[in-house]
Amino acid sequence: MVDDPATLGFTTRAIHVGQEPDPRTGAVIVPIYQTSTYAQDGVGGTREGDYEYSRTANPTRTALEEALAALEGGRNCLAFASGMAASDAVLRATLRPGDHLVLGNDVYGGTFRLIDKVLTHWGVTYSVAALSDVDEVRVALRPETKLVWCETPTNPLLGVADIAALADVARDGGARLVVDNTFATPYLQTPLALGADVVLHSTTKYLGGHSDVVGGAVVTDSAELREQLFFLRNAAGAVPGAFDAWLTLRGMKTLSVRMERHCDNAERVVEALRAHPKVAKVYYPGLAEHPGHDVAAKQMRRFGGMVSFDHVDGEEAALAAAARTRLFILAESLGGIESLIEHPGRMTHASVVGSLLQVPAQLLRLSVGIEDAADLVADLRQALDQR
Repeated sequence: MVDDPATLGFTTRAIHVGQEPDPRTGAVIVPIYQTSTYAQDGVGGTREGDYEYSRTANPTRTALEEALAALEGGRNCLAFASGMAASDAVLRATLRPGDHLVLGNDVYGGTFRLIDKVLTHWGVTYSVAALSDVDEVRVALRPETKLVWCETPTNPLLGVADIAALADVARDGGARLVVDNTFATPYLQTPLALGADVVLHSTTKYLGGHSDVVGGAVVTDSAELREQLFFLRNAAGAVPGAFDAWLTLRGMKTLSVRMERHCDNAERVVEALRAHPKVAKVYYPGLAEHPGHDVAAKQMRRFGGMVSFDHVDGEEAALAAAARTRLFILAESLGGIESLIEHPGRMTHASVVGSLLQVPAQLLRLSVGIEDAADLVADLRQALDQR
């Protein structure tokens, strides 16, 4: 039994918290409780854990939530069916008609679509600001602002925001700070320790880590918000199944090892891209010339496995290069063991075309996997070298 997870190292927490050997069989891995309902001791009398129906609670999901809460250093975690389901729950638990939120100027396209195309019909308004500029965020706040929604690093331009500074600004304005920690993961960055109120994850990405599961999660220290989110999740039903929770839990056990390799490989890829004549600009927080480098160095353990770059010859050349890679798979998503390449303007961020959040047409985004770095570099070079 782990009495105080805070005394344990990161990887020890990932492997042990919420994951005691099964008391009946001694199984060292949390079982997949593939059940929809649970026998009760009497009408209204549930057994240990208050399990009555798996939409409400499931032991495999509970293990995932306890482990992820420990990794983020938070008191409460709720797992969801997807990252967007988690985002939707946070927004609906926090905002009411007439409320306002502040978004980063290069927020994930799916988040923007949810807010711009769904919540605005419910009477919610939003402003866009460069979250790297604390003064700009302060100006964007209104009396009715309830949320500041932050990604750091951002998707896909790898922008960096100072979480501690934003937390102060949001708190002074009476708003909550939500940090999407999907790109960094709790291994590289723990926003709650820096003052954030809510941490959000698409567990589909690095936490699952193997491109075989879709899920989301919310971590918070607020018992009140946890109860609101729990009610919404149970009422709306956006829960991960037991096998999805088990796959995510399995992936989290190796998160620290994988993230070190992702970071190592990303640094090698960045070095190669900077030296290539077909690359106009590389976006990576680990570069000294990156505008958010100093902040990233302060609040992150390392700089992550995501890299973006501009093709010097424009959009069509970028599309052609993406089509020529052999190891980098042309696909959406990120954070898996395999390397992926995509064109945000036509793929993950097509929903922001024509808005203030439109990304450069010549931009390509890489999710650098854990393959041999030399092979990844060679693949990018051959894709960029061809005419």
